Parts: sequence; C-alpha cells; structure tokens
Amino acid sequence: MKRVIFNQKGGVGKTSISCNLAAISAWKGFKTLLIDLDIQGNSSEYLIGPQFRDLEDNAADFFKQKLSLFGKSKDASDCIYETEFENLYLMPSNPELAIIERELETRHKIYKLRDALNKLQEEYEHIYIDTPPALNFYSRSALIAADSLVIPFDCDSFSQGALLGLIETVEEIREDHNPELIIEGIIVNQFQAQASLPTQLIESMKAEGLPIFDQYLSSSVKMKESRSKQMPLIHYAPSHKLTQQLLSLHDSLNSKSKGTSAQQA
Repeated sequence: MKRVIFNQKGGVGKTSISCNLAAISAWKGFKTLLIDLDIQGNSSEYLIGPQFRDLEDNAADFFKQKLSLFGKSKDASDCIYETEFENLYLMPSNPELAIIERELETRHKIYKLRDALNKLQEEYEHIYIDTPPALNFYSRSALIAADSLVIPFDCDSFSQGALLGLIETVEEIREDHNPELIIEGIIVNQFQAQASLPTQLIESMKAEGLPIFDQYLSSSVKMKESRSKQMPLIHYAPSHKLTQQLLSLHDSLNSKSKGTSAQQA
C-alpha cells in the first residue's frame, strides 16, 4: 500500500501523523518506508535527527538524476536509509528539493516518483509519503504515485475550506493522472472534546458525506516531546492515550486497505 498524507494547509499534523503511522506499521512487523518530500525535512529530523541534511543520497538526489542524461544513475533504493527502529526505513528530504523543483516541472518529470514506487512496493509492504503544505510538483507527484490519500484536519473553519478545495483537486488528479487513487479518510487531529466548534465542524462534514475516521487524535504535549526526542510515540510513550488513538487509526487504515485489495481482486 502506497499512502500519501497531504493537506495543502500547514499546521494540521502531516509530519506527526506520517511518522507515527509509519512507526506503528514497522512496530507491527511490516517492512515500512517513509518518503519525506517536504523541503523543511521535519519527518527526516523526527526519525533520524538534524544530521539528515548531511546525507549524500536523499529525495533531492533521486529527482536530480532524473534531470541528467549523463552521470551515474541512482535507483530510489540508493536514497533510502534504515532508521534505528526495526523495519522502518526513510528516504530523507533535502533543502535542494526547492532548487530543482521548477526544472522538474518544466521537463515533465511528474511520473518519476510513481515509476520508482511501483518497484519499491515489491520490497516494502507499507509506503508512507509526507508532503509539503502546498499543491506543488512534489505533492502532485505523490498523489499520482499513491494508492490512497489520508487527509489530516485540525478542526477550524479555514481548514474546512481548504479541505473542500483539496477534494476537488484530488478529483482532477484522479481523472487526469491516477484513476486508482482513493481518499481513505479524513483524520481529525488536535481534537478538543470540551470545545463546541470542533464537534460542530465534524458533524457538518459528516452530514456532507465526507469520510471521517472514528479515531480523533487528541492534542497532547507528548507529541512535541516525542519529536524533540526523535522517537515516535509507539516507542516513547506506548501506553499514552494519543498513542492508543494512533494504534487504533493504523488498524482501521490497515483494515480499509485489505478491504480495498479484496474488492480489486
């Protein structure tokens, strides 16, 4: 399963959700790859620390070699590193992604990630893609390459507007590039049960028929602590309420993907 975590609105928890779902997948015994396409590299820093910027082979190098007709060609597998967590692998980000983006667009390299992931899925059981908070070359590449999309949502009216726009964009990408892409669901993140607005927004979205996961992720300082320790919650605080919510969410996603595979078969 190739799963992209994306919302073009920033601050909704893409990195936290991507890293922790991937870590849970690996903890459960699945060989799991996380690809960090966000220029900021937050997922890379979360899993392996600030030294990710010094790694010679990374996501930028994977895309750069698609621009050159000369020199040594690198497979995507050359740009993947084993993390300290068993079964969890990372293709790290790099600031150079920003430099090469325009040339990648003008030279129509939008399908290169899809081609690479079609090969990588023979080795990795679960692939997660963390994306930048913008609809750019990298997020489009991820949507074209993925089997499914998971959308983090942080319960404010501005986020709801961005969400509806995103769903329209996904429909366009599905029609033009990736007819197999499905929206698995919307993850309610940083949920505060005591506040009335989040509940009202969620009920409104459900009334519109939007697919919202039953698991709402609570706001917790534990998430910030785990990121500062560079240790996903399943390893840092396995019994914490938020960790258990993420575990339940992972199981729900896994059930959905098995159901989709069975239907396709």
